[in-house]
Amino acid sequence: MKNRVCEMLNIEHPVLQGGMAWIADASLAAGVSEAGGLGLITGTAPIEWIRDEIRKAKKLTNKPFGVNIMLMSPHVDEVAKLVCDEKVPVVTTGAGSPGKYMEMWKSHGIKVIPVVASVALAKRMEKSGADAIIAEGTESGGHVGQLTTMSLIPQVVDSVDIPVIAAGGIADGRGVAASFMLGAEGVQLGTRFLVAKECTVHQNYKDKVLKAKDIDTDVTGRATGHPVRVLKNKLSREFQKREKSGASVDELEELGKGTLPLAAVTGDIVNGSVMAGQIAGLVNKEESCKEIIEDLINGAKKVIDNFGGLDD
Repeated sequence: MKNRVCEMLNIEHPVLQGGMAWIADASLAAGVSEAGGLGLITGTAPIEWIRDEIRKAKKLTNKPFGVNIMLMSPHVDEVAKLVCDEKVPVVTTGAGSPGKYMEMWKSHGIKVIPVVASVALAKRMEKSGADAIIAEGTESGGHVGQLTTMSLIPQVVDSVDIPVIAAGGIADGRGVAASFMLGAEGVQLGTRFLVAKECTVHQNYKDKVLKAKDIDTDVTGRATGHPVRVLKNKLSREFQKREKSGASVDELEELGKGTLPLAAVTGDIVNGSVMAGQIAGLVNKEESCKEIIEDLINGAKKVIDNFGGLDD
């Protein structure tokens, strides 16, 4: 499955791990990279923590890895410079346009891959100098857009010339194969890597993902303009209750403040925000990053090889 994504990122398999806030650390990123994919460290953290995790990852693997930078982070300017200083080869971005930093990153040889949820933003990112695009459907966990992966990917593929990486609702070889059939040249997964053995998220969080069914996610925060897909719990029900009653944006944002680390670090999956995608119902066992990536690639090859075409 070698293609432009593999060649550009110098990786064996066109599989990226989502840069999940409060979750994606050196252990997970290095595990994915060692398995032949591209691991990512979250850039939504204090600068000292990110620097330490980058340096830890360098000790754990000599293969490429990246940093995911949320452009609305209060630390974004510092992180943007840090990835240059630490010679990080790949940056993925979310929540805005990375145009402000593009020249600096390019001058340091960094490959820039923005996450987009629309054709218009994909075109804008290509024009600004992006090396590839991650087109993420609303099935994904965490912050989401409106379009589904099935409808978003082919439209983005048709609108840009750079490689497109599909994200949202992908957890096995069938999802990988489907993404390639839609025109993508790579995939990004978050939810399945949540339960990787190398992932240091709290075990309570992992267990909730492993027990999830197909209808166990919901989207909160639409009233704030920042919708987030989570697994249903006491917090999500309270959030939606207040949204329906007309609570102010400030009140809703205060309710959600600090709830992701409450779940991911502390393990409070009742009052914390357990971000996960709709595909969580398909994720039912804890495996190593190597086992996950092997399953994804071998499963995709099997699906593609078994498809014998259509009769005339």
